[in-house]
Amino acid sequence: MSRDLNVLGEPLTPCCHSPKTGFYRDGFCRVGPDDVGIHSVCAMVTEEFLAFSKAQGNDLVTPRPEFGFPGLKPGDRWCLCAHRWAEAAQVGLAPPVVLSGTNERTLEIIPLVKLQQHALDAVH
Repeated sequence: MSRDLNVLGEPLTPCCHSPKTGFYRDGFCRVGPDDVGIHSVCAMVTEEFLAFSKAQGNDLVTPRPEFGFPGLKPGDRWCLCAHRWAEAAQVGLAPPVVLSGTNERTLEIIPLVKLQQHALDAVH
C-alpha cells in the first residue's frame, strides 16, 4: 500500500492493476525522485486522448512486451504524466480523472478545480 496522498489529501488509492500502471508498475500513481515525467494523474484513457498522445510522440497503444507494456485501449486506467494531461486539457482532449488515485504532486502542475471538472469519482 502506498503512503502517498491523493489530490484530496487522503491516502492514495490504486489506479489500476490490470494493466499494471504507475512509474513503478505497482498499480499506484506514486511519484519519486527518478520519475522526471511525474506520472501522477490516474486517468481512464479515451480513444481521443490516445490519438493525441501518439501525435505528441508517446504511443500508448502499441504493446511493448520488452518493457512489460501491454498497450492501452479506451477505458483502461493509466498513470499519465501531469504535463501531458494538462496539454490534452488545453485542447479539450483530457481523459477523465480518478481523483482518489491521482497523486497530490499533480497539484504542482494542474489546479484541483481543473481535475474536479474531469473527475470520475466523487468530489469532496
